Amino acid sequence: MRLAPSIVVLALAGACSMAHAVSHTALDAGGQTATIPVRETSGDTAQMITTFFVPPGKGPFPVVVFSHGRPSGAKGRDKVELGVSRAQLNYWLGKGVAVVSPVRPGYGRSSGGDVEDSGVHHDKAGRCTDTPDFRKTAGAAVLTVTATLEWLRSQAWADTKDVLLVGQSVGGLTTVAAGALGLPGVVGYINFAGGSGGNPEKSPGVSCDPDQLKAMYAGYGQTTRVPNLWIYALNDQYWGPTVPRGWHAAFAQGGSATTFVQEPAVPDGDGHGLSRHDAALWAPAVDAFLAKVPFVRAR
Repeated sequence: MRLAPSIVVLALAGACSMAHAVSHTALDAGGQTATIPVRETSGDTAQMITTFFVPPGKGPFPVVVFSHGRPSGAKGRDKVELGVSRAQLNYWLGKGVAVVSPVRPGYGRSSGGDVEDSGVHHDKAGRCTDTPDFRKTAGAAVLTVTATLEWLRSQAWADTKDVLLVGQSVGGLTTVAAGALGLPGVVGYINFAGGSGGNPEKSPGVSCDPDQLKAMYAGYGQTTRVPNLWIYALNDQYWGPTVPRGWHAAFAQGGSATTFVQEPAVPDGDGHGLSRHDAALWAPAVDAFLAKVPFVRAR
């Protein structure tokens, strides 16, 4: 099935799983690089290194913009070379969809400081020691989505009329926040394991201040008008099995066409990194969602 011309903004996030998403194999699959300026809330302009993949054939093509996650520690963030995993890349390219994978400011070779730092900290016992600011994280990351969409308007191979946002962990949170803005051309989104404040090493399955995120998601739900899919695994080490359901329930009160899917436990224990695993674990849910998105059905 070939998607109708649409942009898929795919946000990948998560700490330890994000480091494993970096793929030199994907970079060798015909990717090109560009530098996109991002105007930050401070007024500074960061330069965002972006890798994009265009399928063979005649465009313009639907586009996946894959916004990555948040590895723990400065060293982890410095190692980010590519946000999109090989599994996601293969899935979308196989549908004739171009894939754009920006590396946000403060990560990898992109310039800028760590503007997404929420201030979350855990002590040795796994307890939160400060009140994080997750709105700061989401607000900074959303600017990269809007900057990427603006850049795409100058790309002849990209059809910017139909946009599908997709995200993973902090990137999933970014996707939900961006999806609430009514951005031109955005027709829906997919949120993989969206959230912030988790630490599977110090506090497995129990994140910091989940009620703050619940309130944020409830607010995003009030202004979201596009269909959306939320996918979490039962053994998500960052949020646990229950909290994501509460987040989605709060969001769903806004009335958008939304679906929550909780996949079975990922066999290797990496439930949080579901989106980078074999497509057999998540593609059926994504395929079912795409079949209901209006522009897909119309084709």
